[in-house]
Amino acid sequence: MREAYHFLPDATVGNAGNGCKSAPAFPVPERPDTSHIDMAVELAGVHLKNPVAVASGTFGFGREYGEFFDLSQLGAICCKGLTLHSREGNPPPRIAETPMGILNSVGLQNPGVDAFIAGELPFLRQYDVKVIANISGNTPEEYGIMCGKLSEAGVDMIEVNISCPNVKAGGLAYGTRPDLAAEVTREAKRHSSVPVMVKLSPNVTDITEIAKAVAGAGADALSLINTLRGMRIDVNTRRPILKMNTGGLSGPAVLPVAVRMVWEVSNAVDLPILGMGGVSTGEDAAQLMLAGASAVAVGTALFDDPYTPLKVRDGLAELAARQGLDRLRTLTGGVRPW
Repeated sequence: MREAYHFLPDATVGNAGNGCKSAPAFPVPERPDTSHIDMAVELAGVHLKNPVAVASGTFGFGREYGEFFDLSQLGAICCKGLTLHSREGNPPPRIAETPMGILNSVGLQNPGVDAFIAGELPFLRQYDVKVIANISGNTPEEYGIMCGKLSEAGVDMIEVNISCPNVKAGGLAYGTRPDLAAEVTREAKRHSSVPVMVKLSPNVTDITEIAKAVAGAGADALSLINTLRGMRIDVNTRRPILKMNTGGLSGPAVLPVAVRMVWEVSNAVDLPILGMGGVSTGEDAAQLMLAGASAVAVGTALFDDPYTPLKVRDGLAELAARQGLDRLRTLTGGVRPW
């Protein structure tokens, strides 16, 4: 049975692992009075009470963060990536810090789609928050099976991760070729009764070509960006720091790339976008919305401060108030290029 924890208003969590460094404290943020701001947005027909979601892979299934704040305060939860069967993930070390971010090669560790439906989805349904299931597969058929199961189980949306290797194409990631991306999108749509959002990889020459392909295949929305591929090397051992040699870079360092790609994609296709990549403040989120995103997701910043999504939400509201806006959604696409 899961042990119950009760945090004080100034919650102290974590430790340095060596007894030499005190654990960080996270004060509960005071919410400003922004009741006059309409925070609601629409994402592929799904109503979000505010535009702030949490990114897949950084929030688990919400149980741990639920000890800090009511999950109903979020617009949506993108659950940890699911596969058809359970996965142990990659061998450690699989997470490494970098300047302004982290590298990870966790390898989609998860309990499998059936275990999620049985054990985690009922927990999430206790909260007034939209549930977005993230899925990864090795074949289009696997994506289709998972979409069918999750649609029937009653998730609000499915996020299709196409940064996965296609075993039939020699391990080439679906998201790197328009035809492969379109193939998996069509299969997902064929089996899903809820909106399908395709998560785009930035590790391509032209992300708009992939966006156009999945839009043509029937995607209801897009999320971007996924992590950028990176590497770190220990100069003393001369070995890569990650056991898998390379990993996905996320965190504040990738924000300018995310803003640029959201802007490019929003000008290339007429689909709603969930923007992500380096968001840690309200102004970061506003940049993505101005570039064309309808909503935003907070990811790596959660590891520094679990209250970041609430601070981003409130920062967006305060920015809207300063600019005399009464509806936050009017930020979307509002950039004025030179």
